[in-house]
Amino acid sequence: MPTLKSSIVKRRKSGKKEKLLLRLKQGGLALGIVVAVLWGAAWFFLSGANTKLHDWAIGETLDTTAKAGFKIERILVEGRVNADKETLLALLNVREGDPIFSLDPQQAKELIERLSWIKSARVERRLPGTIYIGLSERTPLALWRKSDKSLVLIDDEGEALTDKNLKKFEDFLMVSGEGAPQSAKDLIVLLEAEPDLRTRTDSAMRIENRRWDLKLTSGAIVKLPEKDIGLALRTLAARQQSEGLLDKNLKMIDLRDSRRIVVQTALGKAMDLQADAGLPL
Repeated sequence: MPTLKSSIVKRRKSGKKEKLLLRLKQGGLALGIVVAVLWGAAWFFLSGANTKLHDWAIGETLDTTAKAGFKIERILVEGRVNADKETLLALLNVREGDPIFSLDPQQAKELIERLSWIKSARVERRLPGTIYIGLSERTPLALWRKSDKSLVLIDDEGEALTDKNLKKFEDFLMVSGEGAPQSAKDLIVLLEAEPDLRTRTDSAMRIENRRWDLKLTSGAIVKLPEKDIGLALRTLAARQQSEGLLDKNLKMIDLRDSRRIVVQTALGKAMDLQADAGLPL
């Protein structure tokens, strides 16, 4: 005959089994729910339903905001000089009447800054209806004649801008030779300081990426030194002012030696002139 103590022990064991079974059932149910959710999520993403739902939600939101007055009424561009207007609008890919929130300013900025003319850009949505584009364009400096004889417009950092529609830049200095694009700015700044020489200079060739030869409109070649280019140009300008050196029938003017000027006439006759005194040719 079972005792009271043994009955209590049996009941406790039975209760533990029931709790364990209940926990297992609950755990299985939870696991089943998790698996179902994960399977549903996987189907949602793999089937493309999430993309369709997302696109639908975005479209509905944009339509609603546009109806509320948040639509593009004007596109304001500041700082544009040479960048092509139609190209800019094509990159924006929006037009008047579109929802203003359909434009991603950061994406538009990145696309615009890929244009060769653009140094930096700022794109803003100015609610309720204005798209603002602020441009900082590169500064055209010179025409670069490449080794294949083709011409490219370059900026003051030596970056290529365009090889199209160059006629309006035909008065720019033409440079050529190894390292010419990167060195052109310094030369042009010094030439601009001597206006008479600049107007007489047709082109400039970089020699072994060390120094420049200038070709004058008269056909004469001016050989510049590696250093102290400004001093050499000032010396030449002074000789032109004092005795009209550049008006003479010359083939070559050598300024590589700071102490003298070597000139060669069109007839092949060479002469040495002191750099600091005027001597007749």
